[in-house]
Amino acid sequence: MSEHESGGGFSLELSQDLRDMRDWVHEFAESVIRPAGSEWDEREETPWPVLEQAAKAGLYSLDFFAQQWLEPSGLGIPVAWEELFWGDAGIGLSIVGTGLAAVAVSSNGTHEQIAEWLPPMFGDPGDIKLGAFCVSEADAGSDVAAIRTRAVYHEATDEWVLNGAKSWVTNGGIANVHVVVASVDPALGSRGQATFIVPPGTRGLSQGQKVRKHGIRASHTAEVVLDDVRVPGRCLVGGKERLDARLAKVRDGGSNREHAAMKTFEATRPAVAAMAVGVARAAFEYARDYALGRVQFGRPIGQTEGVAFMLADMAAAVDAARLLTWRAAWMARNRVPFNHAEGSISKLVAGETAVRVTEQAIQILGGNGYTRDYPVERWHRDAKIFTIFEGTSEIQRLIIGRAVTGLDVR
Repeated sequence: MSEHESGGGFSLELSQDLRDMRDWVHEFAESVIRPAGSEWDEREETPWPVLEQAAKAGLYSLDFFAQQWLEPSGLGIPVAWEELFWGDAGIGLSIVGTGLAAVAVSSNGTHEQIAEWLPPMFGDPGDIKLGAFCVSEADAGSDVAAIRTRAVYHEATDEWVLNGAKSWVTNGGIANVHVVVASVDPALGSRGQATFIVPPGTRGLSQGQKVRKHGIRASHTAEVVLDDVRVPGRCLVGGKERLDARLAKVRDGGSNREHAAMKTFEATRPAVAAMAVGVARAAFEYARDYALGRVQFGRPIGQTEGVAFMLADMAAAVDAARLLTWRAAWMARNRVPFNHAEGSISKLVAGETAVRVTEQAIQILGGNGYTRDYPVERWHRDAKIFTIFEGTSEIQRLIIGRAVTGLDVR
């Protein structure tokens, strides 16, 4: 396609490589993930057999994650994640949950740390491993500055000692590698935090209570307890020299926006938005197909204005959420700053869209939609998490509000 034909270089058409990848992931989602969704939702257990199939297919692997994360347009992860979550959100999160820990290390870590710790987060077919990113605490959810987990450096042994408890950890306690955000200087709030890698088998790290959830029940969520957990100095993500320089700058009154947890969440917001788009799209397509086949009063219910208008709103909302997600993902990959909170906008709109569209799908299916015999009931339960985790809708609105007003909205 020439520059003239492509509108001066602007195009929303995916490359052939991305289309091929999308079709491959969709086929796996359709043939493996979706048929297993109901079973693992009911069991509320990690779907290890599905993870094994994904690993054998090359879908659950460091190589696949890295390829899509580094894909030049920035759309590799959003396109793949939309298809996975179109299949099932709980299983999808089991497959991609390691990615948050991997991003925390790859975004902030040294080349040596990336090479050493990312492979053990994934393992190999026949020997699958997981990663876990540990941030939230009982009293520190949206308020990341309130994190109480403490990391203290022992210079004599070049070790960090971690103590505290983390809540709502995906893969918590069952992961091979845990990546933990802790405070090294509580007086500095979120600017006094750092990220640590806890190697496999480290003493003092244990799984606390497993969380029984409303949705995404195939994804393991649990408390992680840290009791005098000792990690080598090399496990401080980014290294001590960089941490000391950053803390010194903050203590001297300089501005430093490098917050340990926020930097990771900012990078992953478009990916989370894509997950929500996948759930919303699944619900829209299922409701549309149902409306074409369900006959009432002598005609398909999709022919009635009430249902057709609802489907029109659903289709428009899914497309809008996807486009906002793609914009944010492209910006993130090309290092274009989110000056107008584009990352938060994508996450807010996609999350709210998933909740609304799955609810509309239930309405279109009527009584059937309210039963577990049809998947829209499960998808509606799954969708709600996207307005809560990795920044609630209210926190996203706070960030957006600050961006559009230039005021310190609180």
